[in-house]
Amino acid sequence: MPQKRVRLVVGLGNPGDAYVKTRHNAGFMVVDEVADAFSIPLVKRKFDAIFGRGFVDGFEIVLVKPMAFMNLSGPPVQKIANYFKILCEDMLVIHDDIDLAFGRLKINVKGGDGGHKGVRSLMDAFGGGDFVRLRIGVGRPEVGISAADHVLDGFSANEKKVLDQIITRARDAVVTILCKGTKEGMERFNNKRF
Repeated sequence: MPQKRVRLVVGLGNPGDAYVKTRHNAGFMVVDEVADAFSIPLVKRKFDAIFGRGFVDGFEIVLVKPMAFMNLSGPPVQKIANYFKILCEDMLVIHDDIDLAFGRLKINVKGGDGGHKGVRSLMDAFGGGDFVRLRIGVGRPEVGISAADHVLDGFSANEKKVLDQIITRARDAVVTILCKGTKEGMERFNNKRF
C-alpha cells in the first residue's frame, strides 16, 4: 500500500548541454537513473525546475532537477517543496563531493554545506540543513587545477569506464534510503570502496 508521506528527491547539477557529463552533474545523473528505473517521467516544468512525480516500491516521491545554476539551486527546490507541502526533513539531496574519493558514496543526515555551493543555496533557502544528503565522490583535482575547474570538467577516460556502475549504486542507495530508511542506507553504502 502506498505510504502517505511524499519524499522530495533532488539531484543537483547545472542545466545545459555543456554540463551534462561533468562531475558537478552527478546528482542529475542519479535522478535520471531513478526516473528511468521506476518509469517516472521528468517532464513537468515549473519554478525553474524539471520534476516528475511517481512511486518507488510504493513510496511516493517527487524527483527534481533545479534548472537554476548550481549556486542558485535553493529557491527552485524550496518552491517545489512548498507546492507539494513537503518538509525539509523529507528531502533527499544528491550531489557531487570532492572530499570523497571517486566512486565513494556517503549518506549524511543534516550537517553543513562542506563548501558545496549548491548545498549552501539549499540551506539558505530552507533556513538550515535538516535534510538527508547522498554525496557522490568525484575526488580532488590534480595539482594546479582549481576545484571549480575540476567539477565543471568531464570524467576521465578511466572514470567513464565505471561511471555507469557508480550511478547505479547511487540509485540503489536512493531506493534503500526511501524504502528501508537512512540508517540502513548508511550501513549498506557508507565507506564502501568501489
